[in-house]
Amino acid sequence: MLGIKRLGLLATMVVVGLAPAAAAQAAAQPSTQDTQYLQALHQVNLFEIASGNLAQQKGQNAQVKDLGKQFVTDHTQLDDSVKSTAQQLNVQLPNSPTADQQNVLNQLNGLSGADFDKAWVTAELNGHVQAIQATQTQISQGSEQSVITLAQDALPVLQAHLDALTSLAETLGIPVPQTSASGTPGPGGTSAPGGTESPAPGGTESPAPGTTETPAPGTTEETPAPSES
Repeated sequence: MLGIKRLGLLATMVVVGLAPAAAAQAAAQPSTQDTQYLQALHQVNLFEIASGNLAQQKGQNAQVKDLGKQFVTDHTQLDDSVKSTAQQLNVQLPNSPTADQQNVLNQLNGLSGADFDKAWVTAELNGHVQAIQATQTQISQGSEQSVITLAQDALPVLQAHLDALTSLAETLGIPVPQTSASGTPGPGGTSAPGGTESPAPGGTESPAPGTTETPAPGTTEETPAPSES
């Protein structure tokens, strides 16, 4: 009889001990920010893997081919982490790039030689600038630590890609987009070949290469003084 009472007490203790764990698991649900970042970064990876393969097939410049190969390797590894984190958090990931990203891939697929190289570098520059901005936003505004850690790991990879692209763009005479001081566009907004940028959902559009920037707030343009008669 005493043994039965002890078993009952032990069972009660086990149930009580499980309650905080269950509550902690329920509290670990990702926020909208966390979920959208995982989904968007996955689509960035899908785009980069596809565009990297195109660079190896259609690129004329040796550096374009090399970068394309490197992007496939890096974004495949990064996507493995994205898929693992999403699975742990029960986040459903899309099966394909965004419509804008697919449009860029279609346009790149129709180009070849030097035209392809310039269009590819332009699209990659804009895509990486926006991916970096979105990753910085996740680091500062995310709530789920595993997704924040993922963003922290992704940031140096994305920055290294942008640095390599910037160097190549300067060699090829391609305008380099400036990172906007305000606004945090989501990853995936890439510039279509030809310089027309399609912003990511919810993102702020950065100036397309070759466009003229408006004067910064607080600055005034000088007007010529009226001529004396």
